[in-house]
Amino acid sequence: MSKRFENKVVAITGGSEGIGLATAKLFAAEGAQVYLTGRRQERLDEAVREIGNGAIGVQGDAANLADLDRLYERIQREHGKLDVVFANAGIAEGEPRPLGTIDEAGFDRVFGLNVRGLLFTVQKALPLLTAGGAVILNGSVAGSKGFPDQSLYNASKAAVRSFARSWTTDLKERGIRVNVVSPGGTETRLMRGYLDTRPGVEDMLTQIVPLGRLGQPDEVARAVLFLASSESSYIAGVELFVDGGSLAV
Repeated sequence: MSKRFENKVVAITGGSEGIGLATAKLFAAEGAQVYLTGRRQERLDEAVREIGNGAIGVQGDAANLADLDRLYERIQREHGKLDVVFANAGIAEGEPRPLGTIDEAGFDRVFGLNVRGLLFTVQKALPLLTAGGAVILNGSVAGSKGFPDQSLYNASKAAVRSFARSWTTDLKERGIRVNVVSPGGTETRLMRGYLDTRPGVEDMLTQIVPLGRLGQPDEVARAVLFLASSESSYIAGVELFVDGGSLAV
């Protein structure tokens, strides 16, 4: 395997499972020192063992600014730089929430992580980010659709897309590229929890996806590594859909 990220330092929020874990594994395999966060220490420890050499777990919640500070303080202390940030941590609504049933706690929960947490994940990384570094935000096809009963999630992912546009111009003088990877239906715990509470949705999804199936976390991970690598050196501010063609066709 090529070593595109030899001597690079990578931070991934929500890296203890799903897309985050799959991405951490690929970065480590290509030579990066990967710092990953997760809220549950036990699961984070398991993820670090799965990844092996090149992985360091820092327990924390990306919605908690003090936890983000601890992550970056450790990276500063141990490496003094950061080359790639994958702001991956996110959450969906736990149950259907059509307009008229949305409460304040639900709003704060979804926007607190998907928007506020993601914003400060990137902003607090800026002092460490090297010139020419890469920021990848985890979006979703939901940011471009009006999926029923989940307007909070849809809107939070639309905000992620908007951030990439603005931050591309904000950071252009430092040569830091900001892009979004937007998965479609992907076989993760988050997605499985959503599908299991909505009978028939999985069949509907696979029918509208031209490739006829859900995606796998490592398929999204490979797109993240492309956006983080020099192979995408002239790509900035884009939203790369990894959705089996569901939005394009």
